Amino acid sequence: MYTAFASVYDRLMADVPYREWADYYGRLLSLYGAGQGAVVECACGTGSLTAELAKQFPRITGVDLSGDMLAVAMEKARNRGLSIPFIRQDMRRLALPRRVNAVLCTCDGVNYLTKEADALAFFRAAREALRPGGALVFDVSAPYKLEKELGTCTRALTDEDIAYIWQSAYDEDTALFDIRMDIFVRDEAGTYRRIVEEQTQRAHTREELTGWLRKSGFEEIRFFGDRTLEEPGEKELRWHIAAKRNED
Repeated sequence: MYTAFASVYDRLMADVPYREWADYYGRLLSLYGAGQGAVVECACGTGSLTAELAKQFPRITGVDLSGDMLAVAMEKARNRGLSIPFIRQDMRRLALPRRVNAVLCTCDGVNYLTKEADALAFFRAAREALRPGGALVFDVSAPYKLEKELGTCTRALTDEDIAYIWQSAYDEDTALFDIRMDIFVRDEAGTYRRIVEEQTQRAHTREELTGWLRKSGFEEIRFFGDRTLEEPGEKELRWHIAAKRNED
């Protein structure tokens, strides 16, 4: 995942309100007593949210599996005069030199953990990375979004120098959501380069996520609606989940 795609990722995500997301995550972490100290953002991608979070959390570290995405993130941070450490790691095997106050996993990172074993591996690794009482906060695309809002469909977008065809399919039996994007980027000579990106997400239920978190040593597990501090609605597109590492 994410090779040549890293070069166009920010163009495709240009409408994401990263500053608002960062402010919201700051509120959630304060609510869970983790508003100060070291923070790690897993699945940080090209670091757009990391850079915004750094304004509130100067001791933030970005973690991602993709070297291509991290290269973009590091260049972005340098251009903004930010000194953010970025680490290439599989978040399922997150290993830090010292424990932190909070672990974040943003922008659907947990949706990409399509197997129970992978989700448990990440939650357990996050617990080990946290100080006692530290907070794990993450978001997922809710089942309603993947099944009903996006579902099985074909979409297309065109702009002056970029276009893409999006094809997606949702499987009710497995709750897997497959995506294929054919992206066409025009260069200075006027010719188009084609990038093919395929991804799979899973629509995790509240019961599954709650069970996996408890099994991994978390308590005070709460679900919130999209950038709210209220319970998610029936047709909520995104859930934010917060949990506290137990004291054992």
